[in-house]
Amino acid sequence: MNRNTKINALLLLVVAALAVLPLALGLGDGEEEPFAGADAQAETAITEIDPDYEPWFSPLYEPPSGEIESALFALQAALGAGVLAYYFGLRRGRRQGELRATAGQERRDTGGGAGEPTVRKA
Repeated sequence: MNRNTKINALLLLVVAALAVLPLALGLGDGEEEPFAGADAQAETAITEIDPDYEPWFSPLYEPPSGEIESALFALQAALGAGVLAYYFGLRRGRRQGELRATAGQERRDTGGGAGEPTVRKA
């Protein structure tokens, strides 16, 4: 197993542990919504501290249910992942294209390989 494979396996193990440990340790047991988002938890804390607090503004769009809100969040995450994957794939493809073009140019400059015509510089 080479170094990159070991690093990738270790990173995968860490990500899996981050996903499974909160569930395995029972974090959030006894709460109405054990894994509510940070916004909901902040709202709850603020209303406990100051029941008369009024927000400065309201959201532009309030989804009709939590399921739709989760679906929109998942869609946003998927679009972001797609953009990042496209960007990194494009960079890798360009780098590979440059390497192939450079290797092809070197072959032509040095006389080519078997079956290739020899091109000499004047």
